[in-house]
Amino acid sequence: MALPTIVLVHGAWADAASWNGVASVLQGRGFTVYAPPNLLRGVTTDAPYIASFIAQRTSGPVVLVGHSYGGLVITNAALGGGDVKALVYVDAFIPDEGDTTFGMLANAGSALDVPDPTTVFDVAGYPGAPQGDADAFLKPDAVHTSFAQDLPEADRWLIAAGQRPLTLSANQIPSGPPAWKTLPSWTVVGTQDKIIPPVAQRRMAERAGSTVSEVDASHVSLISHPEAAVDAVVAAATAVGG
Repeated sequence: MALPTIVLVHGAWADAASWNGVASVLQGRGFTVYAPPNLLRGVTTDAPYIASFIAQRTSGPVVLVGHSYGGLVITNAALGGGDVKALVYVDAFIPDEGDTTFGMLANAGSALDVPDPTTVFDVAGYPGAPQGDADAFLKPDAVHTSFAQDLPEADRWLIAAGQRPLTLSANQIPSGPPAWKTLPSWTVVGTQDKIIPPVAQRRMAERAGSTVSEVDASHVSLISHPEAAVDAVVAAATAVGG
């Protein structure tokens, strides 16, 4: 039986290279792996883009994987194109219909749940932005202390320098009907995650009926401990017949 294709969707303040450690191991095990760009404009734009990518670039069964905000995107993209058989969430949002990212972080102790967003974000306008919208970049201090605190300092500085911003409006757009209601899912919880704290991740995973594993890592466990994500992806692929 052919192995399923693995599609890795990155989150905010990252790009496809954040998956390199995971992708290289999966490729070494014989999987076809894609890590498409996530536009980071909002789920109503980003999910159709990923669904279109899957529909056009894959054939046969797919395991769809999302990190952080990418979890919101895969939840909305999985039923929109291709033959997605399973979902894997890595330090990720697992929304129900109507959820927003800020709403899912409320009262969970997230470093982003602060009265004044400018204490953690550098905000910059972008051409063609709707009235009141802007790009939000993580301040370097937030990268060092809350986003990637278990990476070497030099790597943290590279993340701060090369991050791709999420629009402010993306945090307020409600999620649509969730694919996890009809697809099996696996979740990797980073127990030192300060962006989506473990209590929030576990709560969302339980609601989704997800198979949960944990790793002693920051929000970027896919970089600091890629084996945890690899194990979850392989478990999903095995379960759906890969």
